Amino acid sequence: MKTHHIVLALIAAGLVAGLSYAAYRIGMSQGMQAAPPVTDQPDPAGDKKVLYWHDPMVPTQKFDKPGKSPFMDMQLVPVYAGGDGDDSTVQVSSRTQQNLGVRSAEVVKGTLTPKIEAVGSVAYNERDVDVVQARANGFVEKLYVRAPLDPVKKGQALAELYVPDWVAAQEDFLTIKRMGAAAPAGLLAGARQRMRLVGMSDAQIQRIESAGQVEPRMTVTAPNTGVVAELGAREGMTAMAGTPLFRINGLATVWVNAEVPESFAAQVRTGNLVEVRAPGLPGSVLKGRVNAILPEVSATTRTLKVRVELANPGNQLAPGMFATINFAPARLGKAGNEMLLVPSEAVIQTGTRSVVMVAQSEGKFLPVDVETGLESNGQTEIRKGLEAGQKVVISGQFLIDSEASLRGIATRMSGANAKEIRK
Repeated sequence: MKTHHIVLALIAAGLVAGLSYAAYRIGMSQGMQAAPPVTDQPDPAGDKKVLYWHDPMVPTQKFDKPGKSPFMDMQLVPVYAGGDGDDSTVQVSSRTQQNLGVRSAEVVKGTLTPKIEAVGSVAYNERDVDVVQARANGFVEKLYVRAPLDPVKKGQALAELYVPDWVAAQEDFLTIKRMGAAAPAGLLAGARQRMRLVGMSDAQIQRIESAGQVEPRMTVTAPNTGVVAELGAREGMTAMAGTPLFRINGLATVWVNAEVPESFAAQVRTGNLVEVRAPGLPGSVLKGRVNAILPEVSATTRTLKVRVELANPGNQLAPGMFATINFAPARLGKAGNEMLLVPSEAVIQTGTRSVVMVAQSEGKFLPVDVETGLESNGQTEIRKGLEAGQKVVISGQFLIDSEASLRGIATRMSGANAKEIRK
């Protein structure tokens, strides 16, 4: 009897185990059944457009067609426009926007006048230089200007030289002149020419002829008003013919040599008007023009040297002074061909790309890659990525961009995408 009960218990346990296994297999078969393929039709529940498909385990990888995930043994999941799975935008509530101080500005068309400033230094105008040389062999007996940078005026005596060669030439000329009509024809003209050959000027020859006396000394005078930039004469020295005695620089005009970044080379042209301000002349603004652009870029500073010529009334500008030069190139973006402009603070520079946050409806923001151009007066040119009328964030955009980076949001790279997102 006992054996019979044991047999019945074993049979019952086997039936329960069999039914449980059968139910498990049925459930597994239903659970592992492949999900129906996802099509590119709108979502029947919300009539929303499918943006792309992705694997939820690898959300940054996007696919343009449904199918099996290459990463996991599962079907790709669709992401619908405006749905919770749409990770192309960042949504910020109005209250959070207010707390963050989010402000936006409109993308507009307009013109831009680049403001290019450079620092330079004042230098002598090398085209306003006079070199005074000894016109004959002689000795420097007296020096009237004794130090470099002494100011001189045109016609001022600089030095007095004793010239032995002049004595013989002048005595020959005066001797022939005293002979009068008895002198052979052409002899007087020859003597006058010899005086010219030893370095005498026509004015000096005329003075000798009028006075009838020998002048063995020559007075060297300043040919122009300026300063003595180089002094090569000293009292008692021997001066050979052609020896530089003085180098005089005029100060009526000066040069300002400015270092301009090579990125601005296209906006600076010879003849451009400039404004110059010097710390030594507070409150004064001097007007000038670009005189020359030297054809060489510094290998260390990557700058071009631009030469500006300025009038210098009263000799206010002295060589060596620092000056700030404001270049004023032609206005860019003529009527009918305006450029797109956004506030410069709206552009986020990542080092490798430029990004702006485009404000959309319902508190959504989309990061967009843009190609920037010129920048001036707080405005930046947008060459690619935006359209006029769009709204870009100018305050709080860094926090929104951080949220977009955490979510791995991909930025739009072309103007066509910008058209799609414009609201």
